Amino acid sequence: MFRISQLLKTFHQDLPANKAHKMPGPVVIWNLIRRCNLRCQHCYSTSLDIDFKDELSTAQVKATIDDLKVAQVPVLIFSGGEPLLRPDIFEITAYAKAKGFYVALSTNGTLINEDNIEQIKAADYQYVGISIDGLEDFHDEFRRQKGCFQESMKAIDLCKAAGIKIGMRLCLTRDNFADLPKVLDLMEEKKVDKFYLSHLNYSGRGKRSAENDAMFKMTKAAMEMLFQRAWSHITQGIETDFVTGNNDADGPFLLQWVKREFGDKYAGRIANLEQRLINWGGNASGVNVANIDNTGTIHPDTYWWGHALGNVKNDKFSEIWKNTQDPLMLGFREQPRPVKGRCRACQYLAICGGNTRTRAFAQTGDVWAEDPGCYLTDAEIGVETKQQSAEHIPCVAL
Repeated sequence: MFRISQLLKTFHQDLPANKAHKMPGPVVIWNLIRRCNLRCQHCYSTSLDIDFKDELSTAQVKATIDDLKVAQVPVLIFSGGEPLLRPDIFEITAYAKAKGFYVALSTNGTLINEDNIEQIKAADYQYVGISIDGLEDFHDEFRRQKGCFQESMKAIDLCKAAGIKIGMRLCLTRDNFADLPKVLDLMEEKKVDKFYLSHLNYSGRGKRSAENDAMFKMTKAAMEMLFQRAWSHITQGIETDFVTGNNDADGPFLLQWVKREFGDKYAGRIANLEQRLINWGGNASGVNVANIDNTGTIHPDTYWWGHALGNVKNDKFSEIWKNTQDPLMLGFREQPRPVKGRCRACQYLAICGGNTRTRAFAQTGDVWAEDPGCYLTDAEIGVETKQQSAEHIPCVAL
């Protein structure tokens, strides 16, 4: 996750860069259930409104939570499918909270209502993220259910009234780019605490929708919109949090934006920001991020469901994560990673870490090929080519 507001706050306050901090264990995104009441076009888990076989029992989930504590996992993000469809979701949450985990809930929001809002409040989630993929017409069409936008808006209102930290999550595509400014206005109007923009990754239904992804020029415009909105909130003293995910080119692009906006006058602050970005290090798959799917299979992150490391029904997460000799995982943990092409030659490799690898694998079959979703030009990343396109736009874009 790329934390725009957090980084810009340090720039605004002229704070020196701290030393790089190594996390004791990974953040675990846990797809507790694959069933979902919606059929979103970009679903990486290809969920449906049916029961799926071999999902973890309550006892198996609790045993895994115990082991995640051994693995020093600091954060659990309960996702799906739709996690609120699990009858034991609040029992699981209470167990994880009692163990001291930071627990977040990732939901489409349509199942949050007056009947369960007090349970959700009592669950004491540190954060509830609700997916909003555009304004009403687009959102309902994209999520294939009429009325779900209004249901999600009601969920946001209920959570805000209950004092729950709430976020809006949007997956950027070429088709919803035009809605982004008004979605950000809606965030401000409803005083939403956090906005998460996800770049489309090529897996699940998202892989089949690659041709609908936002073109690079639009991606840059969207990112600049977030930078400007975050900076405006910071300078006005508005406490919000803008973050992005699934394209680590956002780090170098923020650095370039700050240089362009503030220039030589803030050279010291820019140098501190650059060091913070290097300390962040970009893509964290297999290092600071892990995934457990609904059947208990362990993956390097949520977009590597085709790559299994083990299963918590038979294996201990703590042992697999620490002792794995899986070639993909070993590559993730190399410094620098064994990336090729533009990524290897990029002057910002230390910042983005070679970006997400699933796009390269989906497009070329080579996990270490250059990322086709990097929206920066050759000139912007310091790579010389004989024929350099002004926009560097291949057939697909993030």
